[in-house]
Formats: sequence, C-alpha cells, structure tokens
Amino acid sequence: MTTLLNIQCSPRYETSLSRVLSARFIEQWLLSNPNGKVITRDLMKTELPFIDAHWLSGAYIPEEKHTSEIADALKISDALVLEFKTADEILIGTPMHNFNVPANFKAYIDQIVRFNQTYNLNGGMLEDKRTTIILASGRLYTIDAPEHYSNHVNGFLTSVLNYMGIKSIQFVLAGGMRAVNLGQETLENHAKKFETSILEAIKNY
Repeated sequence: MTTLLNIQCSPRYETSLSRVLSARFIEQWLLSNPNGKVITRDLMKTELPFIDAHWLSGAYIPEEKHTSEIADALKISDALVLEFKTADEILIGTPMHNFNVPANFKAYIDQIVRFNQTYNLNGGMLEDKRTTIILASGRLYTIDAPEHYSNHVNGFLTSVLNYMGIKSIQFVLAGGMRAVNLGQETLENHAKKFETSILEAIKNY
C-alpha cells in the first residue's frame, strides 16, 4: 500500500488556495492509487517548538546518553521524522509569506532535518520520495514573470529535500491570489485555472 504524506501549513483553511488545490490533488491521487493511504500533517494544529540547546545536544549524541530534558526536546522531532521517513510520497501545500515559506513550515523543517536520522556526513539518508509542492502566492512567480527572482521557496525547498536525499521534486506554482484577496475574483474560479497543472502533476507519478 502506497502512503502519501500530505503536509499543510496555511492558516486560511477553506479560503486557502494551497489547501483547495492539495485536496484536488489528493482526490486525483486516490483515483490512481485506490488502495493508497493519505496521512495529513496540519502544521496549524501541530505544536512546533523552535529547536533549543537540549535539542541540538541530543541530535548529535547517542540515544543512551539522552537526559530527560533532551528526550522531551526531541519528542516531537522523533514523531515527525518517523512519519516523514515512512511515507512513500510527499505532498506539500504552502502559501508564500514574504517570498519564502511560512514560519510554521520552517519550524517543521528544522525538526525533520536531523543528523543521523535524515542526513549524515555522507549525505541524505532518505530514499527518494516523489514530492509535489503546491505553492500559492499573491503575485505571479513563474519563470516568465517579471518578479520570478523573488520566489525563494523553490530553491530553498529543493535544497532542503535534496539534502535529505530527495531528488524527485515537482512544483505547481499557483500565483495570482492577490485578485482573490482584493475581491476581484472568487477562489473557486481562480482555483480552476490550475486544474490542468494538478492533473499533469498526477500524470508525472
């Protein structure tokens, strides 16, 4: 049975383009994987502390040397790393906040990029997991857009995933949400513009 880990971080929920398009992706993914399993990690509902000295100490020493403080600091990381490692495929739905990922997603990344768990001195430790990233943004950041250079999400997430050993990465750039935010277009109509992109992303699987 194939498992898809669905990672969501938008605070908007029903008015979130990244969540709406992710739901559409999952719907199509399940048609292609009728026996598949979807696990959702909603970062708006997950306690994501920033890493601290106990976390950093524990990440570089053997488990048998962990104190109770270190064990507590690594508890959420242990759970998130296990969930990420056991998934076969990854879906990430995220908005762009100030040209990069939201703070909760960055905190999540800091918890799962971990020495001797997802990378070591020889490189990434994870088997390549096909990963789709649906990126919603107010402006357009496609390669032909004047402001495409301000999109730091693609490069950042590609680097992070590559570092853990993941190379099969595709992006769905869902820009133009500013029109919805200003009331010039409905979310439903705007989401329809990316129907083909979602279907193409599924075909790539």
